Amino acid sequence: MPYVTEVDLAHPTEDSADAWWRDAVVYQVYPRSFADSDGDGVGDLAGIRDKLGYLELLGVDAIWLSPVMRSPMADHGYDVADPRDIDPLFGDLADFDALVAEAHEREIRVTMDLVPNHTSDQHAWFAEALAASPGSPARARYYFRDGRGEGGTEPPNNWRSMFGGPAWTRVTEPDGSLGQWYLHLFASEQPDLNWDNPEVSDDLARTLRFWLDRGIDGFRIDVAHGLAKPDQLPDMAHNDESELLDSAEGDPRFDQDGVHEIHRNIRKVLDEYPGSVAVGEVWVDDDERFGDYVRPDELHLAFNFRLVQADFDATAIREAIDHSIRAVGRVGATPTWTLSNHDVDREVTRYGGGAVGRDRARAMALVKLALPGVAFLYNGSELGLPNADLPDEALRDPMWERSGHTERGRDACRIPLPWEGTEPPFGFTDGKSAPWLPIPTDWSGLTVESQLEDLDSTLTLYRSALELRAKHPEFSGAEIEWYGSPSECLAFRRAGGVICALNASAEPISLPPGTLVLASAPLIDGKLAPNAAAWLV
Repeated sequence: MPYVTEVDLAHPTEDSADAWWRDAVVYQVYPRSFADSDGDGVGDLAGIRDKLGYLELLGVDAIWLSPVMRSPMADHGYDVADPRDIDPLFGDLADFDALVAEAHEREIRVTMDLVPNHTSDQHAWFAEALAASPGSPARARYYFRDGRGEGGTEPPNNWRSMFGGPAWTRVTEPDGSLGQWYLHLFASEQPDLNWDNPEVSDDLARTLRFWLDRGIDGFRIDVAHGLAKPDQLPDMAHNDESELLDSAEGDPRFDQDGVHEIHRNIRKVLDEYPGSVAVGEVWVDDDERFGDYVRPDELHLAFNFRLVQADFDATAIREAIDHSIRAVGRVGATPTWTLSNHDVDREVTRYGGGAVGRDRARAMALVKLALPGVAFLYNGSELGLPNADLPDEALRDPMWERSGHTERGRDACRIPLPWEGTEPPFGFTDGKSAPWLPIPTDWSGLTVESQLEDLDSTLTLYRSALELRAKHPEFSGAEIEWYGSPSECLAFRRAGGVICALNASAEPISLPPGTLVLASAPLIDGKLAPNAAAWLV
């Protein structure tokens, strides 16, 4: 018999009318790189608003805005100095309100990034902490600790920063002496908040209500698995330099049991606003522990990165899908699917680059969009953008400096989008200032303009897929049924009737029975081409 995976998508505590997100396609906007309206070379809120017609045409249900809150931009907005204001780089609160209002007019929901693990070192709280003495209430909002060794010259423990180097920085005390150390799991400009302090929770609740009262539809919660820290901050058993957000089992920096009470308190606030959603960034591999984050009184959704981590291999992809569904199935939550974001290599590059990488990325788009649950789409994926090969002098990611120029960071997947024309900046900006990251000169064939009327383009493929997914009942049902398939291939069927087949082999394969409705590549003598996927009903 075929293998069947079942998951009840009905979350016990939600009214179905409010749970719009259960089968949504959410488009991640990286604001710096989306569209620049004022010619300074950096994307902004007015630029996003100007492109809402494009997003409506694409067919997405919601957008997720990466950070636009006030920030000195040490980590491109993930170092927040004021969580209840818009950074002037992107506009102001009036621009934000106008964006939300017009998006809603177009029936596009708006969610935004929330960064509760840390603040900027220029946040008023941290300035107060630096001016205060050890043991003060101001320092209790963060993790200030005495150093180890004679004179406290060694960090309090052996934890490493995710951006390279120690996770501790020593401060100069108000009297001019070297003193305590503060914890920062990321850059030194991002001191970690102490979530055992009730002031921290109270302030976040204020922030949540501030934005929800302005009409937003929810939050993506950054480092949602890292907010709680263990008592006494024990040493790591292994403290090799970690890959970005690589939270291995037993890593004391992440996935502590105390994090779940934090998410319960966040959920209580969101429950005051019917229809709002919280989705956590949860880099946790254990299926059972992952599922704990989406229990009925915690997060609505959690990013599952198994597809991102899987090679273009049928066995690996099937295992990723099974794990993802199983992880949320036991608690009755909704699975999520993504192939890329602002922190990882773009799928075209990850799958081999060039024509092969492009074909595989197109195929995996159909796999992702055929699955039950929520699909996240990173801006530019619909254009088939690869990573860019940047010169050293162009790199802006703090990982580059923190690692001593050994880790190039994430800039290559954050290049501004090409909109129109034949040469940079391809309509991203008016050219008064250069884009904040250089756009490759050979992207003229990847622009929105060049792909809109091309029936074979990646953009056309995405538009067709999103329209089919939204309008046809064959894409309904919370179950997938695995079919027997040739070696290096896979096929599954949704309960509504759509069948998705993927050919990850080197030879064309016969399609399952059914009527072909969409394929990521032309058939070869009636067979599915290598590195291709198809939908049938």
